[in-house]
Amino acid sequence: MISIAALLAIGTALWYLHAANVGTSMQSVEIGGIPARVYRPSSGALGPVVIIAHGFAGSQQLMQSFALTFARNGYVAVTFDFPGHGRNSRPLTGSINEASGATQTLLASLTAVGRYARGLGDGRLAVLGHSMASDIVVRYAESAPDVLATVAVSMFSASVTADKPRDLLVVVGAWEPTLKREALRAIGLSTAPQAPQPQVTYGSIAAGTGRRVAFSPHVEHLSVLFSQTSMRESLDWLDHAFGVVRTSPPTFDPRGPWIMLLLAAIVAIARPLSGALPVVAAPPRGAGLGWRRLALPILLPMVATPLLLRVLPTHFLPVLVGDYLAVHFAVYGLLTAACLLLTRRRVPTTASSGTSSRPALASASLAVIAFGFVAIVWPLNEFFTSFLPGPARGILILVMVAGTLAFFLSDEWLTRGVGAARGAYLVSKVAFVLSLAGAVALDFQRLFFLVIIIPVITVFFLVYGLFSRWIYRRTGHPFVAAISNAVAFAWAIGVTFPLLAG
Repeated sequence: MISIAALLAIGTALWYLHAANVGTSMQSVEIGGIPARVYRPSSGALGPVVIIAHGFAGSQQLMQSFALTFARNGYVAVTFDFPGHGRNSRPLTGSINEASGATQTLLASLTAVGRYARGLGDGRLAVLGHSMASDIVVRYAESAPDVLATVAVSMFSASVTADKPRDLLVVVGAWEPTLKREALRAIGLSTAPQAPQPQVTYGSIAAGTGRRVAFSPHVEHLSVLFSQTSMRESLDWLDHAFGVVRTSPPTFDPRGPWIMLLLAAIVAIARPLSGALPVVAAPPRGAGLGWRRLALPILLPMVATPLLLRVLPTHFLPVLVGDYLAVHFAVYGLLTAACLLLTRRRVPTTASSGTSSRPALASASLAVIAFGFVAIVWPLNEFFTSFLPGPARGILILVMVAGTLAFFLSDEWLTRGVGAARGAYLVSKVAFVLSLAGAVALDFQRLFFLVIIIPVITVFFLVYGLFSRWIYRRTGHPFVAAISNAVAFAWAIGVTFPLLAG
């Protein structure tokens, strides 16, 4: 029954995700080396152009909901990949901590896209940017008089003034408390002494002085991009700015819930599919430690890893904090292995006591990795964000695998085995996340990006923790899930973290 329900859910989700493109046409283009896509309505006169810019570690796929919504309602939408992001092979140049550094590189890319986009519609132009790009679109709109409206999603920008940019809408997730305060502060520059309120329009859109803050309910920094409220507010703002009068209700891209259903169904179908894996070891392998003996191998790596990496070199890859994360995984895993040795529970090979099979271990690991590529990598790349590597990212994935293998091999062995403490797997992942938080606290200026991705790592731990549980129950060997999880984490980090020059 689980398999049938999951397959029906997968089919339904895929059908609706593909149906979301109905009424639009999409063309892939390259703008001076910048990968971009142009979304147009399939019929009718072309309206204004909306340039849509993604946030830090994002990609143009991540902004498809806005692009399709605008295109289905008469606008021409242009998405693109910033340098160092998505399929853009050029690294991001300049310091990410200075306005005169990477900000200027990003602004130059948006300017190049703007020159190309001006000729695609009826001559009128608007911009929308998320997170990092909210500041970039604000700066661009302030320097380009023909930008008639700006939408800043999850905005943080010191460039907003009382009258610039023209007609500014700020959209923030209700679960983004800091950015909610920042949005009200920015809008308050033009409403003083009146305290601004959300969902209230101030100034005159006809005169170009419009200001509005919209809070999208029940969403945070990422899911705000798929919120129906976010799309409705943005489309309504552009319609008012350009004087669009609709004779029929607008339609909005529905992909958010369908992506969630697709991924949930993929996770669900993994459970019965795990039954097709070979039995690798009998009896099941693993350290089999109780809580008392687990204390050292869980607590020591958690505390020691961020402290050690304050003095060990971690700058060796042209990717933001990816090199640090690779070393963090590796050192954490090596410390865990050392603690296992101290507990006199060595990590044996597959030829140790009991029955095990190296060919079965290899075939099971390859099968699980293949499942990940078909069931996880493809749908994420197709419907969510860029998840296939460009040529420059292959070496990053290999380096990341070295670190993630050390961690997952040690951690899986630590938390599995006959007599293993119940809940040890969950506790060990919480300890790893806490160690990353400690690393950020010790070096916030360099590692601030980890604050953004720690929630994503947590979700990966939950999903791949389920995979690991089902795989171990079937195969009896912790290394099957360890190898596949190591590849999955290395892949996700290697294909999404921004590439930096030098």
